[in-house]
Amino acid sequence: MLLWGGQVVSTLGSMASQVIYPLLILALTDSPTAAGFAAALRFVPYLVFSLPVGALIDRWDRKRVMLWSDIGRAVAVGTIPVAIALDALTLMQVYLVCFIEGSFFVFFNIAEVAALPKVVPRSQLPEATAVNEAGFGVAGILGPPMGTFLFQVLGHAVPFVSQVLTYLVSFASLTAIRTSFKAEVAAPRHDLAAEIAEGIRWLWSKPLIRFMAFLTGGINLVNAAVPLAIIVLAKELGASDTEIGIIFSIAGAGAILGSLVGRIQRSFTFGQVIAASVWISAASFLMLAAVPGFIWIGVVASVYFFVGPIYNVVQFSYRVALIPDELQGRVNSIFRLICFSFMPIGAALGGLMIEELGVRTAVGVCAGIFFALAALTSINRHVREAAPLAK
Repeated sequence: MLLWGGQVVSTLGSMASQVIYPLLILALTDSPTAAGFAAALRFVPYLVFSLPVGALIDRWDRKRVMLWSDIGRAVAVGTIPVAIALDALTLMQVYLVCFIEGSFFVFFNIAEVAALPKVVPRSQLPEATAVNEAGFGVAGILGPPMGTFLFQVLGHAVPFVSQVLTYLVSFASLTAIRTSFKAEVAAPRHDLAAEIAEGIRWLWSKPLIRFMAFLTGGINLVNAAVPLAIIVLAKELGASDTEIGIIFSIAGAGAILGSLVGRIQRSFTFGQVIAASVWISAASFLMLAAVPGFIWIGVVASVYFFVGPIYNVVQFSYRVALIPDELQGRVNSIFRLICFSFMPIGAALGGLMIEELGVRTAVGVCAGIFFALAALTSINRHVREAAPLAK
């Protein structure tokens, strides 16, 4: 509960930043391409650092890594309100903060995933993951309107100050946890490249996990463009910054409902849940291109956001339960490297397509990618024939 509580508060700040970073950059430049590039920079560190970080996480104290990561992120984000107060904020500084914050996120995220089986029995991983998704869903409802309200009413610096505070809350909750996050058998301190290769071999030898990594990467390619697409589409339909926050809250309500049925795999097979979730996501995403008013963006997005937690709970709990504890850091870093490597591409291309082709055309292209992923998932025999986990 300490781990969960701290991360829900931290995610509250992260969900607010999904909106306030684009709003800040649009206020500075009026360029969706610039906003998309900033979003891409927050994910680029995963491409650069995830493999060595995954190996190091299996050596190091995972809790200490998470604590230092929270400090680093708080300091980086804290420079933005300082620069605003001094009337010295530049686009380059925003880009630099995005990259630094994203770099610390790599360390934190991989350590957190590796630590979860240390604080929760493996048999309860689906329930724990569902509780996480529910908390993140609440943060998804409260974060965007909180961020837009602070940004529009109290000043551009205030939401970044609140984001710093959420990282400090996460730091405090981690400090209060007495359970050790260390691996049962520490990774050998021989050759970092050999340790990374061991994790790669394990993942590549599991066809289902390998396919799920690339499937999740394809989904993330589209997901990275979603916040900016919603913002630009809503603005075209006459929504104010505050109303955009409400749209994200409506969508977040769908995420909470999705997290409440996270144990749906008890009634359906792994393959049925994964395939159905991708098809529903594709259909709901396509509907965004046809909404007649900005309030309908939230309604349609709530369906899209409803499916996300179901997919996440099922694939995450299935994967983590299969990975040996001493390989958690390395395998999860490789899995997430594949997944996250698509996000900077999606964020950058999304901003470019929105600016050059128009937001509705860009949404249509993304929906086409989703339908292709759904078809590939349905015909993959490893997904269809995935065995249930042992009790």
